[in-house]
Amino acid sequence: MSEIAPGSDTAAVYRARFARRLPTSLSELVGPEHGLVELPLHVAWSGLRVLDLDRPRQRMSLYRTVLAEGMRDDLCRFLNRNVILNLWPILYRLIGRAVREVWEDAFPELLAARSSVQG
Repeated sequence: MSEIAPGSDTAAVYRARFARRLPTSLSELVGPEHGLVELPLHVAWSGLRVLDLDRPRQRMSLYRTVLAEGMRDDLCRFLNRNVILNLWPILYRLIGRAVREVWEDAFPELLAARSSVQG
């Protein structure tokens, strides 16, 4: 899928779609920090569905997939506050602009986590 131009009405609709899914705080992200996770078909409809959080590439893949495809309950069930804060300095580059902007606008601690690594 191509990225939608930031100023377009379509971009606003796209951002609104992600904003509706957000938890009210990162503390609602109570997913596992380690082990195997099986994503439901509505989240991981293409590719791996069972991912090992102890393998860095699979952990990053799970977070990218859930952020892009998950609904609010999926976000809270599969993502973890501590893990997302640790991954964000790299993860923000691997997700779409709309997802990144919505999450950083809602949760300034993500932007702070990214900024602290960048110096």
